[in-house]
Amino acid sequence: MIEENKHTTSLNINGHLYELELEPWVSLLDVLREHLQLTGTKKGCDHGQCGACTILVDGKRILSCLTLGVMKDGSHITTIEGIAAGEKLHPMQQAFIDYDAFQCGYCTPGQICSAVGMLEENKAFSREEVQELMSGNLCRCGASKGIIDAVMAVKEGGYHE
Repeated sequence: MIEENKHTTSLNINGHLYELELEPWVSLLDVLREHLQLTGTKKGCDHGQCGACTILVDGKRILSCLTLGVMKDGSHITTIEGIAAGEKLHPMQQAFIDYDAFQCGYCTPGQICSAVGMLEENKAFSREEVQELMSGNLCRCGASKGIIDAVMAVKEGGYHE
């Protein structure tokens, strides 16, 4: 029997279907981290200001801390754990390594998910546009140049899946 304040929610996360009983006020970030132990997505500010919690929902980048889990019933969700193809890194992950696009690494999962989603949007045509469209993902360590370099390398075709 379902508790009165819970809702059955189906989420396809990284190719696995989850049927969850969720309270309506639980954020998607907390569903991932606390209910499913998918801790790659980071909790930064918990107010939608830093981008550390960026994931892809139905191919679009979102801030999981500002999204309720029940709102995404039936959605296809990709977290940093689902970006790679098994042991083979996604081109963006490899570019982040090659361009030294992280220092502490805390923002890296959100940065990578955001970069993958941004390139899928096909709206950034220059370095400045990439920088602007990635501006919602903050790096406090100063690796921003490496991040933009990595994104540009993938964008310009230097990396292939």
